[in-house]
Amino acid sequence: MAATTYDRPPVRLQTHPTHYKHWKLSVSPDGEIATLTMAVDPQGGERDGYELKLNSYDIGVDVELNDAVQRIRFEHPQVKAVVLTGGLDRVFCAGANIVMLRSSSHAFKVNFCKYTNETRLGLEDASRRSGIKFLAALNGTASGGGYELALACDEILLVDDRNSAVSFPEVPLLGVLPGTGGLTRITDKRMIRRDRCDVFSTIAEGIKGKRAVEWNLVDGLLPLSKWKEGVAERAKALAAKATTRKHEPVQLEAIEPECTPIAHGEKYTYTYVSVELDHATRVAKLTVTAPATCAQTRAEAVAQGTAWWIMRAMRELDDAVCRLRFNHLDIALVLVRCTGSAATLHTTDALLAGEDHGFVGEVQHLVRRVLKRVDLSAKSFYAVADGGTVWVGSFLEILLACDRSFVLVDDDAAVQFGITAANSGLYPMSNELSRLATRFLGTPDKVGQVLAAGTSFDAATADELGLATYAPDAIDWDDELRLAIEERCAFSPDALTGMEANLRFPGPETMETKIFGRLSAWQNWIFQRPNAVGARGALQCYGTPNRPEFDHLRT
Repeated sequence: MAATTYDRPPVRLQTHPTHYKHWKLSVSPDGEIATLTMAVDPQGGERDGYELKLNSYDIGVDVELNDAVQRIRFEHPQVKAVVLTGGLDRVFCAGANIVMLRSSSHAFKVNFCKYTNETRLGLEDASRRSGIKFLAALNGTASGGGYELALACDEILLVDDRNSAVSFPEVPLLGVLPGTGGLTRITDKRMIRRDRCDVFSTIAEGIKGKRAVEWNLVDGLLPLSKWKEGVAERAKALAAKATTRKHEPVQLEAIEPECTPIAHGEKYTYTYVSVELDHATRVAKLTVTAPATCAQTRAEAVAQGTAWWIMRAMRELDDAVCRLRFNHLDIALVLVRCTGSAATLHTTDALLAGEDHGFVGEVQHLVRRVLKRVDLSAKSFYAVADGGTVWVGSFLEILLACDRSFVLVDDDAAVQFGITAANSGLYPMSNELSRLATRFLGTPDKVGQVLAAGTSFDAATADELGLATYAPDAIDWDDELRLAIEERCAFSPDALTGMEANLRFPGPETMETKIFGRLSAWQNWIFQRPNAVGARGALQCYGTPNRPEFDHLRT
């Protein structure tokens, strides 16, 4: 079997508050204010070789943060505001650990930046969609990714102790970018003047005190003597603005697949998702299955909680996609099949579309976030609509998230398609358009035609509607699919990553599309340049007696 862990052990993507090494989650007695305290264990890195000093972080810290935010949304529905603060004296967060980055592979660095950006967008999604307000209480200096985390919050308070500052030191010290999300948020979200952004992003020591407020880098200052009371007061004010969510707490159980060896690879088996990995061909087969029976009413769905099949399936899909990203870099192409009960999909999508808030609403938000994770993954995805597959509603959204769709047109091999409320914009992409609107950007009339196609139609109709990239008959199916797979896996993975990132988000540019477009292009490129990672590059020289040496030719 080909090695799949490369320069590091597999990333662990599942955790629980009882296993947190780096965060402490607490909820106030009245249930309205949650506090996430960052107290990173210096010796608790995901691998050996670096120490997480000054609340610097690696992927394990962000996995815990992602888990904590999901638990607040599902397990603590009474929470209206979340305070993020540091557990160290005079330090909020020093950002991504430099030695960790320096000693990681290029692919890991880029995937790490992508995951951290997705986690920060998760905070903003919780604010926008669930009405939970986030307050960054910077009890000390916030540098790089630490300040990026603060920028993802609704408001930022900085302690006024004549020492604590906010900073983006990556350009002057490391020769890389502030995670790309950082630059986008200070321009697009906080709308700071370009010249001030330019200055701020090139001052390694950062900006503090009144100037930080004047430049809109933070929303307010609090003296150390009034820090605790001031943060509590501001958190209560934010909670008063929050949207009320109504549902019973739902405990998130662990999502761990069974892993079994198969020829040339291994197979991950979840409840509703399976992934077969073939390292010899660099192809994965991912299957999502809808059960024969499901909750018929909102009350039944709520009673099932995390056992509700759509919630379980999407959490499994999310875990599988992240595993493919981090732990199986050799996999070039993912062949996606969706199977199971069309009736289950119709019933489930109707329930999801009918709830804006509460538990069902939170599940709807989860589905949207997981589909975005597919959109943003640096893997090629082909939907394989052969006999027995079902592409109805939410499963049709999975097909539309793929780079190509191969649809078998054969009377003897039933392929089911169908439209539900899920296809009418329930799960917008990062460009804020539905997947149908994105697919038919140049022919918008097609969107209405597809939506009017009805609850059930066959492969030939799907092809006529433009849902198929290729629609071979049974005679040509095997050869066309085989050649398409072999061709894709023969291309340069670097070229494919850039191509896919450019093609997946036509139409309006948003903060999200900017973040991930820049991550796939600029940060991907910069992380390979000698000025950053060469023997005398800035990232390599940081923390050593050596000064970086740059190739000063502009490109």
